[in-house]
Amino acid sequence: MRRAGFLLCLAVVPLVAGSAFAVVAVGADPHNLPIGKSVSTSAAARGSIFACTIMSGGGGAFSTGSWVHTDGTYDVTVKPAVEGDVGWPSAAITFTSSNGRLTIKGNGLPKGTRTGTYPVASGSEAYRYDRNPNTIKSQIVSWTLPRPVAAARPSCLSGGPIGVALNGVAIFNALDAMNRDAAAYEILDRCDGHPERNGRYHYHTIPACLTTSERAGQHSSVVGYALDGYPITGSRGDGGKVLSNADLDACHGHAGWIVRSGKRVRSYHYHATLEYPYTLGCFEGTPLRVRATGAGGGPPPPPPQGASG
Repeated sequence: MRRAGFLLCLAVVPLVAGSAFAVVAVGADPHNLPIGKSVSTSAAARGSIFACTIMSGGGGAFSTGSWVHTDGTYDVTVKPAVEGDVGWPSAAITFTSSNGRLTIKGNGLPKGTRTGTYPVASGSEAYRYDRNPNTIKSQIVSWTLPRPVAAARPSCLSGGPIGVALNGVAIFNALDAMNRDAAAYEILDRCDGHPERNGRYHYHTIPACLTTSERAGQHSSVVGYALDGYPITGSRGDGGKVLSNADLDACHGHAGWIVRSGKRVRSYHYHATLEYPYTLGCFEGTPLRVRATGAGGGPPPPPPQGASG
């Protein structure tokens, strides 16, 4: 199975790999996206991840195919996807605001969106590159976020949840368990998600399935919240301009007008863009720290005999 990837949907186009309209609308070439490599544990910088720690010993995709190029780019339109079309009728998520603080309660399952079938099926194309053995499991989510207030200095991102999408799915930073650009290397399902070792289904980008309401000429709507309380919107800024890293600060956000809870307000917010680090580069505010319960897809097994890499 091939996939159109988060890039095409963030630009609000049909899920069709290699769509010519997607290239024009986005202003970027989905066949040659730069692979993100910048990560630091000492400081925040535009286009980089300010990580609390450098992960080690993690699993994940153990091989790559033709979608990864030798010039440091990748082609999202030919990257394989985990097969399957699984619904989650037991998914639950609520967002409740009180005294400027947001309380999130749910079970971590995707409400209103679908997933691939995990563990990855042997014999599938995805299995040639990423043998994620994990099963998607219900979680206990009961988090009250801080009031969104800018901190004196940016805070680092953990390897676990850094936010929550509106459908209840955890958002992780852009790195996989081997400190690589997860969107480039990991084999994900058609909604760009996968489970970690303890079954927490999560995204490393804001996926196609959450941006279907985007319209050319309009600012993106809120698609989730970071754990410092600030909202995350899609890729479009004022006037519907598709934003890049150059338009945003080191944490991948800026202050501006957005619609929140039905009201137009001026607020700092993050943008999910088409460039690494995709969602957050650091926390603008002081975050709620959520313990990471697992990482990666398990120890990388040896590649199958005769598989291309």
